[in-house]
Amino acid sequence: MQTSPDSVNILIVDDEKGIRDGSERIINRMGCRAITAENGNEGLDIISRTDVAIVLLDLKMPGIDGMEVLKRIQAMNRDILVVVITGFATIETAIEAMKRGAYDFISKPFEPDQLRIVVNRAKEKILLQREAVKLEAEKRRTLADLGTEKSRIHTIIDSIPNGIVVTNAEGQVVLMNPALGSLLDLDPEITTGGQVSTFISDEGLCRLILEISSGDHVDFDDIPSYEFSVGDDRFLMARGRPVLSKKNACLGAVVTIIDITNMKVLDRLKSEFVAKVSHELRSPLSTIHEQLALVLNDLMGQVGESEEHLLSRAKEKTQGLISTIGDLLDLSRIESGVTHHEPKPVQLEELLENIVDFLGTRAKTKKQMLTLSLPKEPLPTIKADPLALESIFGNLITNSINYTQEGGEITVNMDATGINLRVQVIDNGFGIETRYLNKIFDRFFRVKNDKTRYITGTGLGLPIVKGLVESFNGQIRVDSVPDKGTTFTVLLPIE
Repeated sequence: MQTSPDSVNILIVDDEKGIRDGSERIINRMGCRAITAENGNEGLDIISRTDVAIVLLDLKMPGIDGMEVLKRIQAMNRDILVVVITGFATIETAIEAMKRGAYDFISKPFEPDQLRIVVNRAKEKILLQREAVKLEAEKRRTLADLGTEKSRIHTIIDSIPNGIVVTNAEGQVVLMNPALGSLLDLDPEITTGGQVSTFISDEGLCRLILEISSGDHVDFDDIPSYEFSVGDDRFLMARGRPVLSKKNACLGAVVTIIDITNMKVLDRLKSEFVAKVSHELRSPLSTIHEQLALVLNDLMGQVGESEEHLLSRAKEKTQGLISTIGDLLDLSRIESGVTHHEPKPVQLEELLENIVDFLGTRAKTKKQMLTLSLPKEPLPTIKADPLALESIFGNLITNSINYTQEGGEITVNMDATGINLRVQVIDNGFGIETRYLNKIFDRFFRVKNDKTRYITGTGLGLPIVKGLVESFNGQIRVDSVPDKGTTFTVLLPIE
């Protein structure tokens, strides 16, 4: 058995005991295993049952000679290197043996160094042959594994119920699954290779996929979801991500498309119900509020302090309900698509300056510092409804004022990031626990703790902000650390 990866079995076949014993000592000292045989038949028997790599073979032996042994070794079709041992009188025979496939020869009498040189040369060739066989086997295994992995990936992708399309950097479709064809009503015979516009008719989605494929969206958080319709009663939503190489080069895009028709129907039914109930409630509540105001005005000074407090609280609560109804109606309009008026060019930094100036008085009453930070270079103009923008940033800044302690700081930053204008409202206020961050945009949700329990609000301001931002194809996200502060980031597309 071999003792190491570089060890080989070497068979010495010679009828002279001195040659066998001397060669065995030299070979064993070289880290190889030497085996001896005193004639050709014994040598062939050893070869038949032992993993022999090199044979030192004497050509002149009693019984079958070396040439016959060489012939039989060749017939075995094994990678055995034969080095013939010959005397000076049989050089021609040695040359003839090499023509028949012997690897090398060594003449008697030979020095130890001569034997070592010949054996080392043969050993190096054997090890190179083994390495080549090993590499070839690994190559075949790698190709087989790759084929299996590709088959497995295709099977998984084909079984996913959502539509999947993968493009290269040029926007050509290189992979898609059957669900995509079903969602988009594609021809079953259609094959990959064409531009994405061949498969998807919505121009806006095609444009977004091309932008992602070409590397325009390097920040994953900068990529919006995209909703579109196929027909009058089916709605789909697409989400895309770039495919990056190990060096962060964009290789293309992977896009998932899901059917959101049922969600849209449910949202519409909820919005219609909320709008109807809100309309029915607003009128009587307004009447009650006005009557309470009249009663308070007429009875001022004529009733006790406790009765006056009860009437004031009733008036305050009805005003809160009216505000909630107003917010619900705003949400209903946003969800029905009636989000804002005719868009017009807006210089957002000027709009923010006006909002900060207006709300600065409220911040001063809490001894807070409210500042606006703008870049030195001019920023692009965006086309939007100014009233909707005022609602977005007015709500966010008011929230920061309300949820920041006296003497706190609120900063509004604005800059441009690629295809977006970015506005950040940053405060060092109460902050929000991580477990609540994914809930603050839900209707009526309010974080309540010892620091916020006395802050009034409907819990609808942030849902309205989110709806308006998304109506501009923008994005809003929040980062917060309890007792350290909160940052709201709004991204609005320049075009």
